Amino acid sequence: MDSPPVTYACMPHPVLEAGSLSVRAVQKTEIEAIRQWRNAQIDVLRQAAPITPEQQEAYFARHIWPQLDSSQPDTILVSYREEDRLIGYGGLVHVAWAHRRAEVSFLLDPVHIGDEKVVARYFGAFLGLMKRLAFADLGLNRLCTETYAIRPHYVAMLEENGFRREGVLRQHVWIGGQPVDSILQGCLAGDGEWADEQ
Repeated sequence: MDSPPVTYACMPHPVLEAGSLSVRAVQKTEIEAIRQWRNAQIDVLRQAAPITPEQQEAYFARHIWPQLDSSQPDTILVSYREEDRLIGYGGLVHVAWAHRRAEVSFLLDPVHIGDEKVVARYFGAFLGLMKRLAFADLGLNRLCTETYAIRPHYVAMLEENGFRREGVLRQHVWIGGQPVDSILQGCLAGDGEWADEQ
């Protein structure tokens, strides 16, 4: 018999949907696919080396599963699905409840990376779901992102989805032996469609 799906106590809606796309708490059966995606896209992550299956399981056992029952977890990781197919993951990380802010994390299955229209559709819908979760469901006030400058299309997509450029950390990381800037962007609950929710 299958065990029931993992859920976050803090999420009033265990599944959030936007048409055929949805997010829910990351499930134990999904963490191996996520590990493989992270290792395949290491240059765009804050990850210094490939992760082993044992390291992935240990991370979730130490940092994610114990927070599921918390009313204020510091990390809310969700799997991203189209219909019933896992296509990505991400969520709200570095959640600072006292300051009502969080950072948005997002990673797509690398099979989709080559098609910018598909990426834009998936990323835009994911950002909308994260805004709904953060602003409408959790009462947060601010979302932020950090994107390496080697991904200008992601910076542009964030701007198209209401995230304003707030700063640049010059030569903040080294990728491929070269210094790369980090672009900081943010979105407030009072911006746009979420202003009435507060």
